[in-house]
Amino acid sequence: MLLGSQLRRLREARGITREAAGYSIRASESKISRMELGRVSFKTRDVEDLLTLYGITDEQERASLLSLAREANVAGWWHSYSDVLPSWFPTYVGLEGAASLIRAYEVQFVHGLLQTEAYARAVVRRGMKGASATDVDKRVALRLERQKYLVSESAPEFHIVLDEAALRRPYGDREVMRGQLQHLIEISQRPNVRLQIMPFSLGGHSGESGAFTILSFPESDLSDVVYLEQLTSALYLDKHEDVAQYETALKELQQDSPGPDESRDLLRGLLQLS
Repeated sequence: MLLGSQLRRLREARGITREAAGYSIRASESKISRMELGRVSFKTRDVEDLLTLYGITDEQERASLLSLAREANVAGWWHSYSDVLPSWFPTYVGLEGAASLIRAYEVQFVHGLLQTEAYARAVVRRGMKGASATDVDKRVALRLERQKYLVSESAPEFHIVLDEAALRRPYGDREVMRGQLQHLIEISQRPNVRLQIMPFSLGGHSGESGAFTILSFPESDLSDVVYLEQLTSALYLDKHEDVAQYETALKELQQDSPGPDESRDLLRGLLQLS
């Protein structure tokens, strides 16, 4: 995505159409569009030809962009789990790992970055009925691997609003749910985590359309991406007007929910009842 956005910026600065850029590398206009959106792999020769077309002659600048092209084609660590993942999810894992700010609303269950191993196993078993123990273990292992990013030195800011329904709906037995509630209390005290609970008592709210995640990146060239998961696919929205609506919805959810301290108190209350 970063390389694609930089190639788009260079093309537009020269006033070159996607059609003309495609012609220069023996490709279609739609391929240039997919390259600029970061949705296809990059051939070094194509990037070299585009840089020449765009008038980039400085060897250092060319080397930097070609190095980025090589990095873009390296498979991420999560690709070893691709056999147990739906086809659309590896893209999300890659974006999540590159984000500097992750904002989310979740209603069905606790967000994957905050799940305990026992709770994650219960969720995966429910979602992968009939799967082998090996496949379940592999999916859980991926979820735990993703969580390492949240506590690393380069950890992103993570702002999450959890609907009370996600805490009331049991996955696993009583001890699994107690362990999950306790984990939420503990991890919500990390400086990079802001956890709020949307209580039932509020009634209707701006998250009525369901769960969503907004990913923001440190590179100024990259637009925010909204991730929406569906039963058989996922949507990745990056148009400004779409992202803006989801940002507004999340801000309203945050404003309407109790703050982090009050939300921890709510979690402690649920823990006592469980």
